[in-house]
Amino acid sequence: MNAHRSEAYGRVVRTLDDLGPAKLQPAEQATIRTAADALFFDGDAREELAAVDELAQKLVESERWTPVRAQALIDDVAACGPPVGVR
Repeated sequence: MNAHRSEAYGRVVRTLDDLGPAKLQPAEQATIRTAADALFFDGDAREELAAVDELAQKLVESERWTPVRAQALIDDVAACGPPVGVR
């Protein structure tokens, strides 16, 4: 684990704290937190990350989030894990 991953995890938590109650349903918040936790603590969460990607796409399609905000979420969640190819 390194500072970059810790910072990314912190950004995900802040997003959930700041936007979650107003912009995300409880199940959507859980999807994001599950992926971030799995990546941060276990380092492997392909299915969970795919679920976040799918959720972000739905948020954009429904015009609840902007594409930029959704991509930032995906990037932050992905950054909670080890670099690609490292476990």
